[in-house]
Amino acid sequence: MKGLHLTADLRGVDPALAVMRDGEALAVLCREAVAQAGLTGVAELFHRFAPADAQSGITGVVLLAESHLAIHTWPELGGVTLDVYVCNYGADNSAKAEALMRALIDAFAPVSVSRQSLIRAAASTPAV
Repeated sequence: MKGLHLTADLRGVDPALAVMRDGEALAVLCREAVAQAGLTGVAELFHRFAPADAQSGITGVVLLAESHLAIHTWPELGGVTLDVYVCNYGADNSAKAEALMRALIDAFAPVSVSRQSLIRAAASTPAV
């Protein structure tokens, strides 16, 4: 269960960017970034809140063979949160996770970014 969990909070994102309000545009961005990072998407779901509201954001997830990507947009706040987790069971996917996170941050061009990184590892003791 070893893996790398990356999160990022983006601020100062242009709310006029299509990926802030358009679920399909955000899905395309995520699919392309996942593929370019060398990861494998296996399923996805993107949901726009209150579609008739111009300020409505999107929440989305791409399930990866390696784990997941979650993304949430708040156009009314100019904010985005990103969550990338990869397991490193069969191979070390850490560089791919970093590449995916970089590509998404670059696509949103935020004024500021707060990033966190967590190495996840199961204890080596057997479960009781």
